[in-house]
Amino acid sequence: MDTVSMAEFRRNAEAIIRKARQGKRMILTYRGKAVMRLEPISDELPDSDDPFYALPELADSRGKTLTNEQMDRIIYGE
Repeated sequence: MDTVSMAEFRRNAEAIIRKARQGKRMILTYRGKAVMRLEPISDELPDSDDPFYALPELADSRGKTLTNEQMDRIIYGE
C-alpha cells in the first residue's frame, strides 16, 4: 500500500482524493509515522451474511462480551 505524507497531502489533496475515488488505498503518515488509512467508500451494501453482523448474537449466546481476538477469528477467520 502506498504512503502519503501530510505535507504531500496538503500540496496534492485533490489528486490524492481522485486516486482514492478510483479505488486506490493509501496510508497517511505524519512525521514519518502511519496515522490513518485513506480509502474509497463503497456504495455497495454489505452482504446480509457478513460475519460482522452476527457478532451481537454470538456474544449474547455466550452470555458475555467477545474479546477482540474472538471477533477477529469470527470476522477474518483467523
